[in-house]
Amino acid sequence: MKKYFRFLFLILFHLSLCKAQNSETKSADTLSLSGIKPVSIKNLEFPQTKPGQKIISHNAYSFVYNETHEQSEWVAYELTKEETVKAYERSNKFLPDPAVETNTASNSDYLKSGYDKGHLAPAADMASSEITMTESFYFSNMSPQDPAFNRAIWKKLEELVRKWAVENNSVYIVTGPVLSNDLKTIGAEKISVPDYFYKIILDYTEPGIKAIAFIFPNQPSHFPLKNFAVTIDSAEKFTGIDFFSALPDEQEKLIESNLCLSCWSWENGISFSAGADSLRTKEVEKNQTEKDPAFSDSPAKIQNSTSVQCSELTKKGKRCQRMTKASNGKCYQHGGN
Repeated sequence: MKKYFRFLFLILFHLSLCKAQNSETKSADTLSLSGIKPVSIKNLEFPQTKPGQKIISHNAYSFVYNETHEQSEWVAYELTKEETVKAYERSNKFLPDPAVETNTASNSDYLKSGYDKGHLAPAADMASSEITMTESFYFSNMSPQDPAFNRAIWKKLEELVRKWAVENNSVYIVTGPVLSNDLKTIGAEKISVPDYFYKIILDYTEPGIKAIAFIFPNQPSHFPLKNFAVTIDSAEKFTGIDFFSALPDEQEKLIESNLCLSCWSWENGISFSAGADSLRTKEVEKNQTEKDPAFSDSPAKIQNSTSVQCSELTKKGKRCQRMTKASNGKCYQHGGN
């Protein structure tokens, strides 16, 4: 029943956007954002913590860990224009987070689960140094994601947000799963599999202060990113999290109640490496070489421009070594289309 109401709530979000998406005019409230003067706020990206929560900070991002669900409730960071320039390669080495005293998930929890180890703060946002890249692969920064969600629309948004960081000099980002008590779990650690994920972005630089939020079902989608955009106020109601609570009250009210789609650019996001057709494709190919079956054991129902390793298992229980370009991620022997 709870899942039904969440789904209904998300549909209502989308319906409420129809008028906004078909109009190029800005509301009076949106225009009034131009009068906001940024003030210096330490840890502006941090949401309001709840009783008993502890903020843990690494070099490039901070988070609140939810032990019940064995993943972070939110991950927050500022992404500057300079930090979008890749200075270090992906490590692809998933590690327990030493800062989480109660331990985190491990590769075995994801093995044969059908879910990707999905980054909350993407590795490409953490490529400015070796240590930030390493920290981006901590399991505290992972959540079970449908492969066809993680490798497609979620990746597309990550690339677009990097573009926004370049265009606006910096953006503040809060991202995470929507956690509840009725979720399915995977692995010995019983990691909750979220039904939804969110990403909140604030541009707090002049001119043109603005904010936007996204809520996605943890499933494949071919709809445009705009279809999942909502106000921060709406995202707060859906997630139960108070975002950017450090803003002055009047600023917070204006910023979080506004959604101006035309204020953001929507094309040509920044990939992790120049010329790469697919970051996730490279990651799958690397896992083939390293024989790490924990990355994904289920089909990625997306169109691949280059070959990826078949997502199915052999009769001996090992991952199929054939490569495929099929949209369902399977080779010809396993029913590739």
